[in-house]
Amino acid sequence: MSPSGGEAYRRLSLWWDSLPGPIGLRPPLDGDTEVDVAVVGGGLTGLWTAYYLAAADPALRIAVFERDAVGFGASGRNGGWCSALFPTSGDRLDTMAGPGSGTRMRLAMQQTVDEVGRVVDAEAIGCRFAKGGTVVLARNRAQLDRARQEVAHARSQGIGEEDLQLLSPAEAGATVRATGIYGGTYTPHCAAVDPARLVRGLAEAVERRGVTVYEGTEVRSVGGGTVETARGRVRTGVAVRATEGYTPTLQGEGRTLVPVYSLMIATEPLPDAFWDEVGLRRRETFSDHRHQVIYGQRTEDGRMAFGGRGAPYHFGSSIRQAFDRDARVHRALQATLVDLFPALADVAVTHRWGGPLGIARDWVPSVGIDRARGLAWAGGYVGDGVSTTNLAGRTLADLILERTSELTALPWVGHAWQRWEPEPLRYLGINAGLLLAAMSDRAEERAGRATWHADLLGRLTGG
Repeated sequence: MSPSGGEAYRRLSLWWDSLPGPIGLRPPLDGDTEVDVAVVGGGLTGLWTAYYLAAADPALRIAVFERDAVGFGASGRNGGWCSALFPTSGDRLDTMAGPGSGTRMRLAMQQTVDEVGRVVDAEAIGCRFAKGGTVVLARNRAQLDRARQEVAHARSQGIGEEDLQLLSPAEAGATVRATGIYGGTYTPHCAAVDPARLVRGLAEAVERRGVTVYEGTEVRSVGGGTVETARGRVRTGVAVRATEGYTPTLQGEGRTLVPVYSLMIATEPLPDAFWDEVGLRRRETFSDHRHQVIYGQRTEDGRMAFGGRGAPYHFGSSIRQAFDRDARVHRALQATLVDLFPALADVAVTHRWGGPLGIARDWVPSVGIDRARGLAWAGGYVGDGVSTTNLAGRTLADLILERTSELTALPWVGHAWQRWEPEPLRYLGINAGLLLAAMSDRAEERAGRATWHADLLGRLTGG
């Protein structure tokens, strides 16, 4: 590793800023080359794919190509939830792929959380993995109704209290003491992690298994057994497109996934007295049942890391560094955090950041392979990627090696994405949906019940 230039990446997120030691950068590709598997994208999807391929067949020539630095994208900037969340409901998966599909996907996601923990231990990746579960608060009557409906539906599907529990106000408050608690839900299937340490540690693990990782190597197009980069042509048996929110930057992929920004803040380290009052003793991740998603965790060094949606979609699927910070959205996040925990009103916010995540037109993630084109892919996680990337990597390894398994039979395998609308329809539609989510939350706060806004939002997002 060359140490030059790496320190500039600390500005990407709290997680990058807290990486130990100097941040070195790997050399870029230097001319044409040939490999068995070329992985495009040095985030969690690409690295997990390389990890399981190398474990299954050490003789494979595998290379990972990253435009910036490993973990530059969502993999190093997210909220650090390694969860069993999948952005498509079990009912919808049953409709798509047949009865029982949703159950199989749910169980696979639950097992994936533990698989990530297993690899973290086996490879000594110090990513501060803490499986404390997730508490989702209900902070008005409409949110409580959704919590009750979620649990009732889970019971009808045979999901027991050990997997999803309805919490009374006292039970929810015993886990996280926020304001205005009506109740909530709890699932044990989530771990808090430091995502930058996870993705950077995973890169070192794949290199130990003989995989070559190139940084500073922009890929311009993928397909037909060739990966065209700014620094040379790569001939390959299979190319893996693992670019998530950055997929529109590839030639011909401008309408495959859209990049929608999610932003975060982090406080200074908080005193023990604050945590004695608030809780999160096992580093449970937390959210609430509003429509405009929020998410938080207690970091290992005692900060509150908190994020949410609300940033606009940018015309033409534009991705710019300037979009990582939006003063309006960051102020709104801080106000929401203080509303939850008033004791944070005078606490310093030390980090503000953000980045794009990938969303498919039907909000259904997909993993698959087109052997005729020599192209494999995974993505469209809608922000639930820390664990789903691992499942994708294991599934891609089986698909590439032509192994039939329980993973290759999961309902998202081979799912065909509809292309997003051209502009300006895409811009108008996505931002209307984001606005509708915020309107739904405000209307529910006033009315104390679900309104027509929520019903319309559910239809638009397939919920």
